Parts: sequence; structure tokens; C-alpha cells
Amino acid sequence: MRSAKDFFTPLAVGAPQPVREIPARPTRMIHFFDPSNPKMAAKVPDMVGTVDVLLGNLEDAVKADNKVAAREGLVQIGQATDFGPTQLWSRLNALDSPWFLDDATTLVPAIGDKLDVVMIPKVQGAEDIHYVDRLLAQLEAKAGIERPILIHAILETARGMVNVEEICGASPRMQGISLGPADLAADRKMKTTRVGGGHPGYLVRQDPTDGDINGARATYQQDLWHYTVARMVDACAMHGIYAYYGPFGDIKDVVACEDQFRNAFLLGCVGTWTLHPAQIEIARKVFSPDPDDVAHAYRVKAAMGDGTGAVMLDGKMEDDASLKQCLVMVTLAEQLGQIDPELGEKYAAAKSAAESA
Repeated sequence: MRSAKDFFTPLAVGAPQPVREIPARPTRMIHFFDPSNPKMAAKVPDMVGTVDVLLGNLEDAVKADNKVAAREGLVQIGQATDFGPTQLWSRLNALDSPWFLDDATTLVPAIGDKLDVVMIPKVQGAEDIHYVDRLLAQLEAKAGIERPILIHAILETARGMVNVEEICGASPRMQGISLGPADLAADRKMKTTRVGGGHPGYLVRQDPTDGDINGARATYQQDLWHYTVARMVDACAMHGIYAYYGPFGDIKDVVACEDQFRNAFLLGCVGTWTLHPAQIEIARKVFSPDPDDVAHAYRVKAAMGDGTGAVMLDGKMEDDASLKQCLVMVTLAEQLGQIDPELGEKYAAAKSAAESA
């Protein structure tokens, strides 16, 4: 049994002190790029500041023959680029692959001072996080890294889903969890070949009129991922880390993509993956609160005063629970306003309008 007092003790002599709270940095879009692709790699410097996270992908989308090139390409990009306000993440290969160990032992010494988060695929349980946690501590100590590299798990297996709560609480390094719908669908034996999104066969049908089952009856497509995302969000919230949607594979269907992103945002996710530039603005739009909602949140905050009791605002009752919801919106708006000047102006105007109302 491990003492709770040891939880925030470095796992290697000389490793940096574990964080006690995950930094609340905007991560609306985690934009993937293949470091082995020269065209993609050349675009990275110009994307700094335009996305919240740039993620060098070393895993599934990279062919086996390109694994080493992708790893070396990410090192070159990391060393040559000033990322400024943009975070640098990497999705490493799975723990059971022949590439994971080389990924970790190469990236940490070479660019560990710039690498904010490593994303670990197909996490099955806390034991996977414990292994990565210890390995990172040893590599950080050896390389003289002064701040801990955080861990992000991908929820891609039924076992991982069952163990999601213990995964979230397995290490102080845990930054968050993303939904991996394609691998999870396969592991669950779900009958869909889509990467995220709904399915026309997953629906409810309106009751028959006058008992006529063959008459006109409306159908409503349901969300295959509602339960999974909701449980993931609860597990992350319980442990003070962040939940993310993941990939939406139909790049051309920007309408359905926006709907899926918004579902995740409303359920509590703070961001999503973007696999194509077309999805970046969708993520920015969806995961940035609407200025009207921000203005309302500021009005509730002003009206509630010390946060106790209840007030009537526009014919609706607002109480301490309402205030807590509004503070989530206000906090996010203020964080985004610091890195996004255009949004900052809109949110400042919303705050002024609320104060003068």
C-alpha cells in the first residue's frame, strides 16, 4: 500500500516536483500533424499562436516504415521552434508496441523542456499510467528537466472504460483523457465503421398514431457516444483533470462535426482533436463560450453578490448553483481572452454590458 503522503513525491531522485494542480491553459483544439511529412512539418512554425495545442503524432496515422522518421522529425521541429503560447504535445506509440520506449527515451532528453504533454494510446488501467509516470521521472532526472511532463490518456478499450476513474487518479501527471471512438468501437464490437459521430441506425421512433404501426412516424438519430463521454467527463472532473472529445473522421461533414463538438462541450469537455485545418475554426467556435452567455454569466455573478441566497433575473431564479455554473463560464472566458485578442474584446464588451445593465 502506498501512503497518500508519497503521492506528490518525485518518483526518481532529481526529477521535478509533481504538480498539485493541472494548469488551466486553454486547449480547445489539439491539432495533429505528422512529423514525418515534410509538407506538414513545414507548416508548424506558421501555426504557432493559431491553435492551442500542436501535437506531433507518432502513432496510428504514421506507417511503420516512417516511425523513426516521425520521431526524429518531431525532435527537429521541437528544437527549432519557439512555440510561444501554443503547447507542444506528442502522441506516443502504444505501450505494447516496439516503438514506445524509443519514443520516450528520445523525446524527453531532446525536447523535454518544450514538451508539455505525452498522449498515451489504449490505456487499460492505472498500471499503464504508473509505468509511464516512473519512466518519465527517471528520464527527466537524467536530462535535468525542471518541470514535469504531463500525461494524457486515450480511452480506446472497454477495459479502459471500466477503469476510467482509477486511470484519472493514477498520477499527479494526469492532464486529461480523450475519447478514442474508432478503437473503442472495435473493442466493444460495436457495429459501426465511423470515426466518431452518430449513426442513422441508432435511433428512437415516434409512437404509432391510432395504433397504426405502418403510418407516418418520425425518427430521431441518437448519439452513440453520450454515455461514454458523460462517464469520462465525470471521472475527469472528480480528479481535477480535463476531458476531450477526440477525432471526428468525416472531414467534409463540417455540420455534423460542429454538432458533435458542441455535444461534447455542453457535457463538459474542454476541447477536441482537429485532424484537418477545416476543423480548427469549428473547434475554436464551439469551445469558446458565446459572448451572450458570458454576458449573462457576468450579470448573475454581479447580482448574486456574496453567492448566497437567490435572486430573480429576467424572470428566472438564480441561486448559488446557478452562480457556480456561471463562474465556470466566466473563468473560461477570461482565460481565452488572454490568448485570443479578438475573443478578449468580445468578452470585455460582454462584461461591460453586464455591469451597466
